[in-house]
Amino acid sequence: EVQLVESGGGLVQAGGSLRLSCAASGFTVDDYFIGWFRQAPGKEREGVSCINMSDGSSYYKQFVKGRFTISSDNAKNTVYLQMNSLKPEDTAVYYCAALRTYYGRSYCLNSGAMNYWGKGTLVTVYS
Repeated sequence: EVQLVESGGGLVQAGGSLRLSCAASGFTVDDYFIGWFRQAPGKEREGVSCINMSDGSSYYKQFVKGRFTISSDNAKNTVYLQMNSLKPEDTAVYYCAALRTYYGRSYCLNSGAMNYWGKGTLVTVYS
């Protein structure tokens, strides 16, 4: 059974940090991109960052560059999102999702393209 399980969300003051984890199972992660997405109340789901699990190359949306870092531990089938300098506008449910690498990296932050999804973890940033 394919599973993506997010953890690490919570309540944090603006300027603070959180590290999210995404534990994958039931598929060969080396064949996938794993990405982080988020959905704020009343807004569409948007891509944040993704990583190619076979070579570690990573990609970010502009609005998180310099603040968020994606990384992976392939031995644990786990992807992390280190979030620093958090802002109230980062408040959202954060999801991880997986996409087969043969679709190409241009799709790894496209929510409509992803093959598998986790159920999300809530991040709330207060000022």
